[in-house]
Amino acid sequence: MRRICFFFSMLLIGVVALAQTRSEIVRERMDSLLRGKYEKMDSILLKRYEKISYDTTYIVRPPSKLMLKVRANVSGNNIRIKNKVDGKTVRANLSTARKTTLSFSVNYIGLSAGFALSPSFFSGKSKDFEVNINAYSNRYNIDAYYQSSKTLSGTIFHDGEKYSLDKGSMHMKILNVAGYYTFNHRRFSYPAAFTQSYIQKRSAGSWLAGFSYQGGSMRPIGDVPVGMPAERIYMGNFAIGGGYGYNFVLKKWLLHVSLLPAVIVFNNNNVTVNGEREDENTHFPEMMVQGRFAAVYSMNSKYFMGFTSIANSSRLGYSDHYTRQNKWRVRMFLGIRL
Repeated sequence: MRRICFFFSMLLIGVVALAQTRSEIVRERMDSLLRGKYEKMDSILLKRYEKISYDTTYIVRPPSKLMLKVRANVSGNNIRIKNKVDGKTVRANLSTARKTTLSFSVNYIGLSAGFALSPSFFSGKSKDFEVNINAYSNRYNIDAYYQSSKTLSGTIFHDGEKYSLDKGSMHMKILNVAGYYTFNHRRFSYPAAFTQSYIQKRSAGSWLAGFSYQGGSMRPIGDVPVGMPAERIYMGNFAIGGGYGYNFVLKKWLLHVSLLPAVIVFNNNNVTVNGEREDENTHFPEMMVQGRFAAVYSMNSKYFMGFTSIANSSRLGYSDHYTRQNKWRVRMFLGIRL
């Protein structure tokens, strides 16, 4: 009996040892496979990162491939509307609460990822939500943001009556996408000013071509002032245009300014009051304008700091029949290259 127990014990030990050995072999093979995939992907990204398609007397890549940044962001949105529905004048002066976020980002060989925290959102004081997606290269650039805000407040005038809207009375959802092409992409770099993934060595400017789309809606939620009609405001615009940008280099400073006006070629703005819809009358030309400014200070080859600002402005319609919007964002940052 003892011999049988001893035999089965040794057999069990052998099976466990064999399983562990095979598990280690599988783990080593998986590690080797993943390491190979990572090295291959890293090699592809590094090759893309080091590809030179620009004039190196004007633009260069940073000497370090890893960059860390902490950022503070402040943004807001203001909307002014005037329209007539069923012969009655409707005016709205609305704005969202200023949104402040703190964020951290990592950039490795040209690819970046980050996350942002809003103190007011986590404390429950604000239910606003905003997503920003930016893709910058020296030639093509895309800016997109989606905003969902329940802090919209202000006043609405309907047929001579004034109604005050408190935060939480209306819900605004809006999407904006802007893209542009840089003609002098060999000497002028947008990323140098806005992502710091390039370094502008000498001053240069460029003509720009681009498009802009903006769509969204505002509707009442929860309690609204007694007597105020049920209103829904919709915005939908597409524009194409061109502009100019310039990077000015002065010792350790990089200053950027650009302006890109675009003519609206499609408009679907309308206001619905108590089920009655009125489309907005438009005239040519109507514009959407995007303005940018940035200042970057390089303390040395490792540390840098600065701020960027972006403003999107649009005005559609006549003096007695219009929609105006101003969306802006300011970002301050401190970074290190490793």
